[in-house]
Amino acid sequence: MPKSMTSLWLKSVRRMSRAQQAQGRRLLQSLVPKPPRAPAARKAKPSKVAKARPAAVVRKSAASPARPLTGLPGHWQKSWFSVPAVGQVASARRMLYWLYLPSVAATAPLPLVVMLHGCQQTATDFALSTRMNALAERKGFAVLYPQQSAAADAHRCWHWYKRSTQEGLGDVRLIADMVAQVQARHGLDRSRTYVAGLSAGAGLANILALHYPAMVAAVGLHSAPVFGTTDSPMSAYRAMQHGSGAVHRESVQAFGRAEQAFPGMPAILLHGARDSVVRRINMTQLTEQFAILNAGFITREEPVVRRYPARSTGRHPRHAYESASWYAGRKPQLVACEIDHLGHAWSGGDGSVEFSAPEGPDATLMMWTFFAQHRRLATPAPGVSTMEA
Repeated sequence: MPKSMTSLWLKSVRRMSRAQQAQGRRLLQSLVPKPPRAPAARKAKPSKVAKARPAAVVRKSAASPARPLTGLPGHWQKSWFSVPAVGQVASARRMLYWLYLPSVAATAPLPLVVMLHGCQQTATDFALSTRMNALAERKGFAVLYPQQSAAADAHRCWHWYKRSTQEGLGDVRLIADMVAQVQARHGLDRSRTYVAGLSAGAGLANILALHYPAMVAAVGLHSAPVFGTTDSPMSAYRAMQHGSGAVHRESVQAFGRAEQAFPGMPAILLHGARDSVVRRINMTQLTEQFAILNAGFITREEPVVRRYPARSTGRHPRHAYESASWYAGRKPQLVACEIDHLGHAWSGGDGSVEFSAPEGPDATLMMWTFFAQHRRLATPAPGVSTMEA
């Protein structure tokens, strides 16, 4: 019997090891940018050359606006944003985005939430997963969803781990210009622009917020990788799985020295305790990074820690979770929330979509509640903080 039990245990360990190795390979492959495979050339039969198929049959759009709009009276529109290359109008950089405008008759300019999807997601997937449009309809704000191109990355991953991206170039600059155009076109409130994301989208949201603090009033990061410690897919994989040692402090301190007038960045971080893709050490290190960046604004050195029990009954079941909040006066400046039993998924989302967990807490509502407490001064005076008191 002991020998039989030992044999079963060894087989179980080997199965777990193979599963973890397979997961690691898939994760690493998703980080390596590769162009989509070109369709194989097919010779058309002479009798069918003149019988062209409709475009709708040849190519079905992966981003259908119907599902995220179900039951919502607001305006859901698809657009392209492009910036011509300097001296090369023909090689303009283009990016698809979706915008939700609530039906509410606004008496003042609306706030804007910028939502950045994760790998293997589209903008419409993310809108459906997070239900941010439904909340926008209730609370009265606009939502912008930039979408990574499959031509730029076969898995639609944002390249948050590249050194050039961390320096604010590439997609970061493009999305910042897109936000400015959308703000101007729709008369949105420039002092209340927020950015949020999941996984790779959270990594990019972080970089966007740090490089454009006068534009972004607060940031929300769900299942985010640590900032500023990678320069390749392999180092990104190591950081997502093991964190960055002590380098994360040095990287954010170096950023702070380069941005001497950095006005602080209110941040809410959410992470699943069972996330095996971006492990929770990343949230621990991100919390330390934001504590350093917001040190001049945090007025209570020790965080206020709250524990919320699980709820398995009722209309809104949820996992247990714990939050730690650092305050700037009466407002939370930094919130770190660890959610029990949650994997790599948006908490409280639509369970029919991948990377979305129906059990709460409701990450969408938590982020908006945090965002609504912060704004930037529209035209900061030289030498004066852009953080509203």
